[in-house]
Amino acid sequence: MGRRPKPITLAAVLFFLAAAIAPLFIPSWATLVALILAKSIVVLGIILLLQAGQVSFGHAMFFACGAYAAAFWGKYVGGGDILLYLLLGAVSSTVFGLIVGLFVVRCREIFFGMLNLAFSMVLWSLLEKMFSYTNGADGIRVARPHLLGMAFTPETFQYVVLYVSLLIAIVAFLGVQRHLDSPLGHMLRAIKSNETRLEYLGTSARRVLLVGYVFSAFLGGIGGALVAIIQQIATPEFGFWTKSGEFVFIAILGGGAHAFGAFAGAAMFEAVRFYAAAHLANAWQLILGVVLIVIILYAPGGLIGLRQRGKRAKQGAQ
Repeated sequence: MGRRPKPITLAAVLFFLAAAIAPLFIPSWATLVALILAKSIVVLGIILLLQAGQVSFGHAMFFACGAYAAAFWGKYVGGGDILLYLLLGAVSSTVFGLIVGLFVVRCREIFFGMLNLAFSMVLWSLLEKMFSYTNGADGIRVARPHLLGMAFTPETFQYVVLYVSLLIAIVAFLGVQRHLDSPLGHMLRAIKSNETRLEYLGTSARRVLLVGYVFSAFLGGIGGALVAIIQQIATPEFGFWTKSGEFVFIAILGGGAHAFGAFAGAAMFEAVRFYAAAHLANAWQLILGVVLIVIILYAPGGLIGLRQRGKRAKQGAQ
């Protein structure tokens, strides 16, 4: 007999299928779904760090790094390809993550989070103040790039970005899940449960956390480059602390125990914001806040944990 697929894996497959098909019937969803996928990639990095019990309150710096890498290329070199922008975003954020990571992996818990926040606010200040290079708060426009030499109309381009985002999101999801199931992933979890025992086994906890941190920075840069391409602009707001809070919010909302939590949380967050902002322009933050309070009080494992708890209750009733 073949092994039954895990429920969460099945949910992921259904989610990706819906992301690929639904915008074909509802064109207005193409950009929304692309944003959900792009932000999910960033949140995957947050979930990666949560396995070690560490929360980054400054992860938006890698998001901004990826976005501005694409924007600077377009502004100072001119033109560009989607794949080139993604490569620039990934490389710049990975290098930046390695530099910052050498400092932050020395800290744990609140000190880890606050040091990340400090680095993020330094980057935000530079993006705000260096007006001659970054245009300050106005940001830098990102001209619509081509893909493999092919140019597209705005209507077609939204689908091109959607399916590029979908492909990258699937690869990122599988990569993070594979990492969490690998020895490095188990060692990452050991930092949360018993870091001292990990050190006694001859493994450097700092090195394990640094690998996870750089991986999360890599994901943040790709997500940032995608959002810059989708919205066709990069602004200092991308690196502000509220953006970092948004990513942490999404991770908690979806559930940090599984990589799919990033997609469940991002879908809920963006859907509520999209529809609430359209009908209740001044109250969408209130609605999201209430949703998060309910999740924390009644489903601390997030949407994924709520689904799993419901399944266990159903099995117990049987």
